Parts: sequence; structure tokens; C-alpha cells
Amino acid sequence: MSLSKLPNLNRVMIVGNLTRDPELRSTSTGVPVTNFRIAANRRFKDSSGEWREDVCYIGVVAWQKLAESCASRLIKGSAVYIEGELRSRSMNSDDGKKRNLIEIRAHHIQFLDKSEKFEDDGECTDMPDFSGSDEED
Repeated sequence: MSLSKLPNLNRVMIVGNLTRDPELRSTSTGVPVTNFRIAANRRFKDSSGEWREDVCYIGVVAWQKLAESCASRLIKGSAVYIEGELRSRSMNSDDGKKRNLIEIRAHHIQFLDKSEKFEDDGECTDMPDFSGSDEED
């Protein structure tokens, strides 16, 4: 099978807890964007049969109404279920070195912590806009 005939699929589903409060900002065109990191745990038995735990830290970016909802409802430690796609981007670190980042561009987030403050089901969805108009500038 040639590479040109492979289907395009980029879908991520993960559950984790926020490692810090989300950060809400707006692009120069006024589009809200929220960034946060989650820690996802994995339990496994090592070669000696002992249970171990591994933690994976993942960056998440949410756009538009989903970004606003995350910023207003999530705090450090909040449990979330995220569906989205992997995205990569480059940036310059404080020391001037170029860094490549891989993060999840969230399309759907379910807030897993029950809160009396919110009466809905704790789900938010951002249908992806593939025009590229909501990307960071």
C-alpha cells in the first residue's frame, strides 16, 4: 500500500488531571485560547511482578467557547476527559533555543469533577474549524 492511499486519522482520547490552573488569553484578532497541561497516569506490572505507575504530561490547547468554558470551570487538579487531535508547533524558549512541542488541540472536553455550581452535564465541544482561522498568531 502506498503512502498516498493511507487514510488520514489523527484522534486522541485521554483522561487526566490538570497540573496547574488553565491560562486564558486572546489572539490579536480576539479569538479566546486556553492552554493547560494534564497528567495522565498508567499502571503496569514490571518484570518482577510489582505494580508501578508512570505519569505522562501533555499540553492541551482549547479555542473559542471551549477555551472560555475551560478557563472558567477548571482549576489545578480538575479531572477531564479530552478528545482532540495531536498538533506540533515550534517556539523559541527563553534561552533562545528552538523547541518543538506536541500538544492536543481539544475538540471535546468532559469535566469529570462534579460541581454544584454547574447544572449541565459538564461537557463542552468545539467542532474543529479546518480553515485555520483560529490558530495562534
